[in-house]
Formats: sequence, structure tokens, C-alpha cells
Amino acid sequence: MVKSENYPLLGGDSLRCTNKSPASIAKRLSIILNIITIITIAYLYFYHNTNTDSDKHSGSHKHGHGKFHQLLHHHPRSKKNVIMMVTDGMGPASVSAARSFRQFRDKLPINDVLTIDQYFIGTSRTRSSSSLVTDSAAGATAFSCALKSYNGAIGVDPKKNPCGTILEALKLQGYMTGLVVTTRITDATPAAFSSHADYRFQEDLIAQHQIGEYPLGRVVDLILGGGRCHFLPTSVPGGCRADARNLIDETRKLGWSYVGNRSEFDALQGGKNVTLPLLGLLADTDIPYDIDRDPKEYPSLAEEVEVALTALSEATKDSDQGFFLLIEGSRIDHAGHHNDPAAQVREVLAYDKAFAKVIEFINTSDVETVAISTSDHETGGMVTARQVTENYPDYLWYPEVLLNSSHSGEYLAQKIYEKRNQKSHELKKFIREEILKSDMGVEADSAHDDIIDEIVSKASNPNELLYVLNNIISFQAQIGWTTHGHSAVDVNIYAHTNSEQILHRLKSHKHGLFGNHENIEIGAFMESLTGSDLKNVTKLIKDTTHAPGKSDVFIDEYHGHIVPQ
Repeated sequence: MVKSENYPLLGGDSLRCTNKSPASIAKRLSIILNIITIITIAYLYFYHNTNTDSDKHSGSHKHGHGKFHQLLHHHPRSKKNVIMMVTDGMGPASVSAARSFRQFRDKLPINDVLTIDQYFIGTSRTRSSSSLVTDSAAGATAFSCALKSYNGAIGVDPKKNPCGTILEALKLQGYMTGLVVTTRITDATPAAFSSHADYRFQEDLIAQHQIGEYPLGRVVDLILGGGRCHFLPTSVPGGCRADARNLIDETRKLGWSYVGNRSEFDALQGGKNVTLPLLGLLADTDIPYDIDRDPKEYPSLAEEVEVALTALSEATKDSDQGFFLLIEGSRIDHAGHHNDPAAQVREVLAYDKAFAKVIEFINTSDVETVAISTSDHETGGMVTARQVTENYPDYLWYPEVLLNSSHSGEYLAQKIYEKRNQKSHELKKFIREEILKSDMGVEADSAHDDIIDEIVSKASNPNELLYVLNNIISFQAQIGWTTHGHSAVDVNIYAHTNSEQILHRLKSHKHGLFGNHENIEIGAFMESLTGSDLKNVTKLIKDTTHAPGKSDVFIDEYHGHIVPQ
């Protein structure tokens, strides 16, 4: 029988990542006995060496015996920090393009790679339960709940039952928790760790869950990102809630600290002056692309990460448990949707700086800490090559074109939109001199009249215009795209830890993350590493309100195709 595309894994695997039992109990017992025998022999061997070697070498052998003993007796419930990092929409080509761009921009040798390149351990297969091409909601739910679900699902299984997340499980174990993103905090990835909704567009409900309005109460201690929109009613500037509730005022009354702008963020002193729980909503919707971001108005992802790491580390220094932190380089995905190479390489580099902050933290922490970084999917079908003529293609691409482009297509489309009512000749001059030459670095001989006419024709529709502008840059850089949506390409997994025991588990052939894996195995790894029980959490949240109401109509520009099933 031919399996349909909707069959979960096209191979008969379960929707949930579990440790599969052998068919024969006798075979299982035989394997266990053999393992016990091998371990016993190895243990006696190490023990014998430790007690019979000369005093000159006894120290080193005791150290070896200690390491062996530790690897065999790792305690999942021991104090540790778990940092889950998501590069939304970043595929292998995104990394390659950003690396080459940085080498060109900074005049670096070809062996000078990104920080993240140095921690590559494997790859992840990304499909959802409903399609070979996942969306961010199903992708994040695979990480948070360790199960496959349908595109659009936020912390719910394929039957729309709420599923316990790793963030919730660790909070119940005594961990502190945090979410750090550059998109709306109610967007798919952070939502899938901290809320439960049948569809990603239920962002009003997601915001309510994130502040504790569901059976478990408050499970998030620190929130940093954009997305004031779904915390405020439309009667307040920047608000977009369908009801009249002001969740920011409500959280303050419940004891939350709140920061809503750059000066208030700076007052956190890099995390040294934080009172938890903290709600930080630094933009009405998404924080601007890094290529457009005014550092006087918006912090970088690396700055947000520094605050979170410092605050959570300080809050748990005297605790029996550490913290769980989700970090997302959110707008790599948006640049892929927009087919904007100039914005995307800078988003990847901004994430790389944040990743470096995490590595520095891990290397200086005296608490067992692990960071796992991967993508939920690739976006845009980006390739660092493009055939621009009918002749045999050139083997090259031009990073200098991206360097000369100083703003995203999104930013420039809005800039043109604001001038749309100018007289025709004035608008064309503005486009030629200000937009193409100054902002995009397009030389005059390339700014043909037909290009300018096309831009003028789209001036009143910035959502269409940005694709025209981005295609000009992509064409000149000879970068190709296959879609404005997601692709099914495998994505990279990166990891780092300061613990030999955790490193041993990462390398484990059966339960580790080295090599090629299903995305649900990442969630299962975190569950196993921390001794969590996601099934038990699932029982605790079964009465969560998760179905959409009549007022749940918010659809963002990137995922309007996600419709109720």
C-alpha cells in the first residue's frame, strides 16, 4: 500500500519520539545482560588500575576512573541550564552566504568562519505530520513537545489536544524560564513552548497563556521581544487585540516588571538590574531587521540574550535547579519569505553574535549547561548561484552587491510608499537617486527606465513592491530563490556544553544528536537529559482553552495560507 503524504513520517515511525522496545523480551534481556557484563568488566578494570598503579601515575588514573564513573552515573535531575536556540528559516545556503559576505566585508581569509560553524554536529529532517514542508508552528512544536503535529499547530498534537512542553516541564521541576526573540513574542516559535492553540493566528489567546492564564498558571519568568500588539486593545496606540483587555496593565498588577523601549531596556544594566518576572515588549510587532535597526531605539538580539543569561543565572545561583531559555533568530525567516539576501545575511550574522554570547556564557559557567541550535525549516529555497542569461551560467556570486545595499526591501518599499503621491517625474527622480543609487547601490547604467516604471507601478502596494526591489539585488548578486515560502531541505544542528557527561549523551548513537535526526528527537533529547515527563505535563494541561473563537482573525503577511483544518 502506498502511503499518502499525510502519513506522519513516510516510514511508519510514530508521531512522538519514543525509545522503541525490541520485539522479543528474551532478546532484550540478553542485550541488557551483555551490557551489564561489559560495564562490570570495564569498571573492575579501571578500579584495578586505580589501586595498583604507582604513586607517580595514581593521580591521572584516578581522574580517568572518575570520568568513567561520571559518564555512567549522570543524574538527569542535577542542576543544569538548557538553552534551546532556533534559527527560524535558516538553511545551509543562508549560512554559506553569510559566511562569504562577512569574509568579503571584513577582508577575512577563507578559513575565518562563523562562530556557529565551529559547533556543527548534525542535521535535522523537518517535515510535519501534515506535509513534507513544515511551518514554524509545527516545527517548534516538534522541539517543545517532542512530537509531530500539523502545520499551524501551537503546542497541540494532530488531534488538537494540548501537549506538554519542555519549558512547562522544567518550570514544574523548579527551573527558571525565559523567551528571547526578535519577532512578536506571540509568534509561532515562542508560542509553541509557552502556550497551546489550535492555530498560530490565535495570538490574543497565546498572549494570555504566556502571562499565566491557563491551568498551570505562570510558567515563563522572562520575556524579551516584540509584539505589544496582542497585549493591548485597539484603543491604545499599537494595540490590535480583538477585545478591550490591556494585558500589560494586568501583568503589572500581578507583579511583573515591564520594559517597553530602549531606555527602559538599558536600565536593566545587561541583566544585573532585573526583577522577575519580566515582560519586555520592545516593538509593536516585529523588531526591525538588523540592517534597518536603529541601535538607539532597539536592542540587538545579542543584547537581549546577554540580559536574559545574566538575569536567569543570577536568579538561579542559589537554586537546586538552573534555567531553560529559548532564543530565536526570528527574522532570518522573514528575509527568506521576502527573498531579501541583503537583510538575510545580516540577520544570520546578528544571530551569530548572539550565539557567541551563549558560548562565552557556557565556557565561564560553573553550572552544567548545554546549548542546542537548529532551524525549524529553511525559507525561500535560497541558492548562492543564479543563471541570469540563457548562456552557460557563470560560476560566481557577488557579495559586494549585498554590502552596497544598506536597507531591506521592506524598509525601502515603505519609504517609496510614503512618496507615492509625488508628481511622476519627482517620484522617478527620487527612486533613481535616493532608492536605487544611494540606498541600494545600483549604478545609473543599471537603473533602466523599465525598472523604474515597474517600481512606480507598485508604489501604492509596498507588500508587492518589496519583492521587486529584492529581486533587483538578488539578480545583481546572482543569488537565486525558489519560493516565497518554506522548503523541505534538511537543516543544521549545532551544540555546545561545558559538561563531559552531556557531551557523551550528545554523541550517543542511540539517543544523541550527532548525525542526521528527525526534529522531534531534539525535543526528546532535552526531555531525557533533564529527566522530564512531557506526558505527565500533558495530563495537567488537558483542560486548557485552545480552540479559536470568532474574534481570532489575525493573519500575518508570511503565513496567510495556514487555514483551519
